[in-house]
Amino acid sequence: MNQSAVILNRVLPILLLLFLGFWIRRKNWLSEETIDNLRKIAVNLALPAVLFVSFLNIRFQTAYLVLFVFTITLCILLFLLGQLLGKILGKGDTYFPYLMTGFEYGMLGISLFGGAYGLERIGTIAVTDLGHEIFIWFIFLPLLLVKRDGVQNLREVGKSFISSPVILAILTSILLNLLGVQEALYHWPVTGGILRTLEFLGELTVPLILLIVGHGIHFDRDNFRDTFLVVFIRLSILVPIALLANVILISGLLNLDPLFKAALFTILVMPPPFIIPLYLNPETDVQEKHYINNVLTLHTVISITLYILYFILNPALQAVQA
Repeated sequence: MNQSAVILNRVLPILLLLFLGFWIRRKNWLSEETIDNLRKIAVNLALPAVLFVSFLNIRFQTAYLVLFVFTITLCILLFLLGQLLGKILGKGDTYFPYLMTGFEYGMLGISLFGGAYGLERIGTIAVTDLGHEIFIWFIFLPLLLVKRDGVQNLREVGKSFISSPVILAILTSILLNLLGVQEALYHWPVTGGILRTLEFLGELTVPLILLIVGHGIHFDRDNFRDTFLVVFIRLSILVPIALLANVILISGLLNLDPLFKAALFTILVMPPPFIIPLYLNPETDVQEKHYINNVLTLHTVISITLYILYFILNPALQAVQA
């Protein structure tokens, strides 16, 4: 099979699943309540399952610590830049800074990366994203709650962190990995069956999430100029950073597998976190929520397009097929 056919066969399922989700929305086959329930399955079962198995089988390297520092530092700098740009653009009192940082890794990054390169390689992007996860839970979310409530609700942050299936899956899996029991877990009675069950659940991740994302794509022309401005500013900054970091950091300083370049690019072109509208005040932030949802929708469409273009041109594809 030539490379063009390989690329087509990897990209086409992603597009078809997204289109199928969009088509289901147009046909009104599934209610919003049903989609929300499917999203709960994806976030609370399928995604934690695939991350648990991925982190369990990763061989940690000191180079990963550099990636951790890079991603969390980049997220902090993007937030500070967002505050500065917000003042310049007259958006200092809005949620603009929160749209300039953070990436939708769980509901989009993993499904796109897994669909293109295979779920068995999810560990690559999981490691690359670890610093970002710490930023989201310990910096981004507390600041978002401060913005919403005027005070820092540490109890709500702590509750969200401790009760998150994704975080629990990652931390538990890393602990078991460091203890060196991953091989034994696959052979012990019961634990072997549990891991196989998690692998089955993990296989739901890509199709389920892509259907949900496709279902959520709907275009709204309200304030299109302001909406596009956020997307344009983010990607004008992040695409060059991703390309430079791949050359200087991934290939140069760390000399990591080429697939890490695809992982880093995937994360950095993703839209802002989809959780932002969930933490807004439903009574006072109605217009802001509408605006943010428009940004997320437009950014999602452009991110998917950029990702597919990168996958087609990415030399890491050769390494994947080797």
